[in-house]
Amino acid sequence: MNFQYSFSRRRFLALSAAASSSLIMPGWVGKAGAAPLAAIKEEDAIIAFGLTGPVSDEGWNTKQNEGAKAIQAAFPKAKTLVVESIPFSADASRTFRQFVQEGAQMVFSTSNYGDFFASVVERSPEVAFLEADGRRVADNLGWYYAAHWHPTYVLGVAAGLLSKSGKLGFIASFPVPMAISSSNAFMMGARSVNPSATLQVISINSWFDPQGANQAASALIDNGCDFLFGVMNEASYLQVAEQRGVRAAMWSSDMRRYGKNAYVSSIIPDWTAFYVDQVRKRLEGTWSGGGQTLLPLGGGIDRDAWGETVPAEVAAKADAVREKIIGGWSPFTGEIKDTTGAVRVKAGETLDEVALYNWDWSVEGVSGLST
Repeated sequence: MNFQYSFSRRRFLALSAAASSSLIMPGWVGKAGAAPLAAIKEEDAIIAFGLTGPVSDEGWNTKQNEGAKAIQAAFPKAKTLVVESIPFSADASRTFRQFVQEGAQMVFSTSNYGDFFASVVERSPEVAFLEADGRRVADNLGWYYAAHWHPTYVLGVAAGLLSKSGKLGFIASFPVPMAISSSNAFMMGARSVNPSATLQVISINSWFDPQGANQAASALIDNGCDFLFGVMNEASYLQVAEQRGVRAAMWSSDMRRYGKNAYVSSIIPDWTAFYVDQVRKRLEGTWSGGGQTLLPLGGGIDRDAWGETVPAEVAAKADAVREKIIGGWSPFTGEIKDTTGAVRVKAGETLDEVALYNWDWSVEGVSGLST
């Protein structure tokens, strides 16, 4: 299935219509009707992946590597290059340049490396580039991500029902839109069933720092939080939750074996179909830049199976919300206030997918993130 077009038509068209003013930075607008890049024989194809961490993290990078393996399985004559743990520094530019020098015709940047990536894209017009969590497009560049705020809201509902203290904790990497939208959706889901719930956020300035995540988890629990969530690429805070007798929800993979009593669920992206589809287009000569893709709930992003200690009635209530969202209902409808109490979304208004993707302010009840 081509996920670029399976996304809810109404939402995807709204996203595309708003993109020029909300998402695309000056100088990066692809030409209308730009010609696709030339076709490639499968045996000549080189597809490259730049990862933010080790493929063994059982989180984000494991899932990205699964996408690379799916490409290799679908196109066995092609060559796949995977480089792990690329730092957010000039070393990233060197790595992406090396991909081009080695003949890669398609490069996946599995995180937003900003100008470290952009400088290589601009100098390589014959190479197709795709950037996860990107904001820029060009004739040879598109971005992709997943509408993770929808399953996160569902997990927030479960958290609100399961928490005894009403104090929830969130371990964030950086105060970026991904973490802000995730923490906001989680808080809003929790408050839909527990209006007095609060969410304390600690940012550890890394996507992969087990020691930092451990320390943040312990601090949150010491402060009374009895449910942890976050966007880390490994299972450290789940292990702390298991040891301390609280619950936790995770990102990217089923990690319940690290804390079967604590584990509630996980946000699970599946990039494989999208990646295979993009490579197929590149080989066929039908791929062109400018694409902007958000994988939808139930079609590339979803919750994991519920943990064994989650009561059936909690799972049922949360899943009823999930079905409503899949059916077209949005939980991100006003009135929505920020942390100062100011109304940011008026009653009856709904945040569209562009606003959710670029969310840069925290909702009422969240503390610890810059807004």
